[in-house]
Amino acid sequence: MGRPAVLVIAGSDSSGGAGLARDVRTLETMGADALCAVTAVTAQTDGEVLGVYPVPPDQLRAQIDAALATRPINAIKIGMLAGRGALEVVAQALRAVPGVPVVLDPVLRASSGGALLEDPGFEVLRTRLFPQVTVLTPNIPEAAALCGEPAPRDDPGRERLVEWAAELLAQGPGAVLLKGGHARGATVADLLARRGSSAVWFTGPRLAATRRGTGCALASAIAASLAAGADLEDACRRGREHVRALLEEVQSQGASGERNGELAVHG
Repeated sequence: MGRPAVLVIAGSDSSGGAGLARDVRTLETMGADALCAVTAVTAQTDGEVLGVYPVPPDQLRAQIDAALATRPINAIKIGMLAGRGALEVVAQALRAVPGVPVVLDPVLRASSGGALLEDPGFEVLRTRLFPQVTVLTPNIPEAAALCGEPAPRDDPGRERLVEWAAELLAQGPGAVLLKGGHARGATVADLLARRGSSAVWFTGPRLAATRRGTGCALASAIAASLAAGADLEDACRRGREHVRALLEEVQSQGASGERNGELAVHG
């Protein structure tokens, strides 16, 4: 049996820290081949988003069709979708691959704080895309935004995470992995909520290390594991282990720093 293939639908990051560059590196590490469809070209540094240039929807669809015609796809990882046109194209394209696991990382803002999906796209995201998703992987600010709330200033607590996960499940995805890294405390807790199954908490000590693109890496690692035949709980566990290894590498090099976005959040 050959290596599994994962179709990555995401934006490029000129800094190389996140987006497609991080996705492809992650899939290679996890033993999967990557096929790519670029949704947008971004100009950004570690500190700011300088520009977002969406790919026209017809060109995005052409990329997806070409990837699907190249070889059988074992999983799909979706990242940045910059605008309603891209959301509608991807939602329509997913209908051509029923039964293929889909991991959606709802990238709403960059780690530096710049908006990557404007408000008009939220409704399409919820109504057209969520019902076709195997697992949604929001962080706390993203979960709050998708539930129509501002990002919490204080630690929301586990009870609030459970409530958000339930609300997101009601919007259609098969499962939600709500990443708790933006909470506070020495322990990081991520919640896996699934339809018809008991919730699972993944916990671990917080690492004092920063690295861009860990949200991309987590979703891609989960997709690679699903593509290889792992069940969802095991795929999430493997994804967290991969991200933890990335952060431990930074910590061992003494490259700790200010936490922002997804950088220092996974235990």
